[in-house]
Amino acid sequence: MPAGQLYDPDFVSPHDRAQIVEWLGQIHPLWEERFSGHHPPPPGQQQRRLLRPVYWLGNWQFACLDYYRPPHGVAGRCMQAEPFPPVLAKLVAAVEKLARQMFEGEEMPTGWHLNTCLVNLYGSQLAGGRRLDTARVGEHRDFEPGPVASISLGERALFQFVRSSRPGDRDEVVSQTWLEDSSLQLFGGERWKRQHFHRVQRVETKGGHGFSLRVSDFETRRVNFTFRYVPDQHVVPFAQLPPEAQTDVRGYVEQLAKQSPFFAAALASGPKPEG
Repeated sequence: MPAGQLYDPDFVSPHDRAQIVEWLGQIHPLWEERFSGHHPPPPGQQQRRLLRPVYWLGNWQFACLDYYRPPHGVAGRCMQAEPFPPVLAKLVAAVEKLARQMFEGEEMPTGWHLNTCLVNLYGSQLAGGRRLDTARVGEHRDFEPGPVASISLGERALFQFVRSSRPGDRDEVVSQTWLEDSSLQLFGGERWKRQHFHRVQRVETKGGHGFSLRVSDFETRRVNFTFRYVPDQHVVPFAQLPPEAQTDVRGYVEQLAKQSPFFAAALASGPKPEG
């Protein structure tokens, strides 16, 4: 692997994998909309649902709040969410140890620890008896400081870094890896965090993997857990979000609260909606 990257195709043991899959069967992933009342679509665009259902652990970053984007987009972006289940907490501790062996200095921010996890479901949307394959992620950067780790379950996915240093050059593939079932990917540093974009180009269907999850209108064949670091001072309870942000995400929190005692308590601690 290139310097600044690590790939372990057998990071998750069969026992741990089974525990993760059991936990996945208990959560209720959300379909999020890209925009909200206080963050409407730009001119010429319409409201749209994300390509896939998601779930977050540690802290929840909503699409309609435009995620966490330092140095300016930090306040009111990250809402406290449920802690990692024990099996993921154990794996995260092992990943953090590996990361500290790989990165130092400016590549390892003070206080860094993997305290947020985006659970992305990859597969096909179901609508009107038809399947629309949405198992991909376009070019982007992760703005959270420090190394990023991901654990993959299910069908293998083609993960690519693409050049971003010259205009019109973003489609040039610099590095790519097939992320297999039960694998770990870890990357960080100037080159892979800031000089290049990354994307999931496609997810295969050849392995026969599938997950029975509590989500409507979707068939899941791959689950990815992306772990990042948000400075703790930027993570706040629902009740401490700015009023506009509370209004924009209240519907999601109410949906989560129907199944989760954590979010039910978070909702009860916040102000009541007007009217």
